[in-house]
Amino acid sequence: MSDADSAASARADAPLIEYDIDDEPPLSEAIPLGIQHLLAMFLSTVALPLVIAGAIGLEPAETTFIVQMALLVAGIATIVQVYSIGPVGARLPIVMGTSAIFVAPLIDIGTTFGLAAIFGAVIVAAPLEIVIGYFYDDLRRFFPPLVTGTVVMLVGLTLIPVAIDYSAGGPGAPTYGNFENLALAGLVFAVAIGLNQYFDGLLSISSVLIAVVLGYLVAVPLGLLDLSGVGNAGWIAIPMPLEYGVEFHPSAILIAAFAYVVTSIETIGDVEGTTGTVGRRATTEEMRGGLYADGFMSMFAGLFNAFPNTSFSQNVGLIGFTGVASKFVVGICGVFLVVLGLIPKVAALVAAMPNPVLGGAAVVLFGMIFSIGLRIVSESVDLNRRNLTIVAVSVVLGVGVEVRPAALEQLPGDLQVLVGSGLLVGGVTALVLNAILPREGGDRQGVTQVEDTERTS
Repeated sequence: MSDADSAASARADAPLIEYDIDDEPPLSEAIPLGIQHLLAMFLSTVALPLVIAGAIGLEPAETTFIVQMALLVAGIATIVQVYSIGPVGARLPIVMGTSAIFVAPLIDIGTTFGLAAIFGAVIVAAPLEIVIGYFYDDLRRFFPPLVTGTVVMLVGLTLIPVAIDYSAGGPGAPTYGNFENLALAGLVFAVAIGLNQYFDGLLSISSVLIAVVLGYLVAVPLGLLDLSGVGNAGWIAIPMPLEYGVEFHPSAILIAAFAYVVTSIETIGDVEGTTGTVGRRATTEEMRGGLYADGFMSMFAGLFNAFPNTSFSQNVGLIGFTGVASKFVVGICGVFLVVLGLIPKVAALVAAMPNPVLGGAAVVLFGMIFSIGLRIVSESVDLNRRNLTIVAVSVVLGVGVEVRPAALEQLPGDLQVLVGSGLLVGGVTALVLNAILPREGGDRQGVTQVEDTERTS
């Protein structure tokens, strides 16, 4: 092949990028593009705190405050990730938000020990991700696609009961399971799927958010929307650290620590995916900075009454879809999040989301988490007898302790919390079995497969 042919082939294989990482589009373009990133991540950022708050029984005013802090911290974390503070931050167009990995573990901690224990565990365990960032080259080999894919599947599976409960009207609701609740949840679900599958561009990217807005409107004539909290909320509020106090319980910290390990793998994949859109691999400094930002900003989140933050994979996908990799655009998204986080009325409007509307959206969001894990396993792992055994045992034990917690009632309290976390039980099972079971010939479990999976996640 001639040099001219090689050059032409390289151009053909290069990613189609409208704006590179350090490019700054004019504000007339950058602002709408930043809002597009906001739309792509907004629902996930507010829905996950709503699910946790509802599951642990927070009051409406507390829920509003938690949502407000989630928006504020997501904005600050995004700006730090984009522009960095010293070594903290990848200096890449990475949008941050509340991590789905932590939903089930934090519900377990909150229902047992309370809200203060959640923040204590989030703060104390966060440095683990900073350590992983420092030693990430040495640690990645312990988490091949078989383990990470199984854990991601478990995240989605263990949240299924939560999604169904909200679709039926919310845990303990007197109207639980009535036709109006199920029909409203079904409408949100159907619209989200329809827009995502039959349309392109912004309609597809924002399909779940549009479905939720429609659900809000339909809830009005059904008498399911209570906006009294919006009227009582102020226009501007300054965040206060440790509003609900902090408590430290060893079992709660261990559960949070394992979740940080899992979300570290997710962040590694997102950093690689982001640089992959511009045709290169992430540098060591970018990878470490991204993980440092995850750890430090999750610690910051715990101090300011929010839940752990991590990179958002859907926004990485949006960069590849639009060809706009400008960190300036993502920084604008971060500024919008900070502004929204300082306006309690916005948080109150979000917190007023009817349970069936949240449930219909959660079915889609949590189902997609499971399918991402399934894709990781199916595309990167030989499904031989050994690996199928690891997946089967890990999933059965992880889901089993979540859906039948009564089986653990005779255990001591702290141990009950630990083994009652499906993510922890299933994840540790996958990790241990992968380390001790003999491999079969041709088993694809090397570091190369880990990297390939993370670049496509």
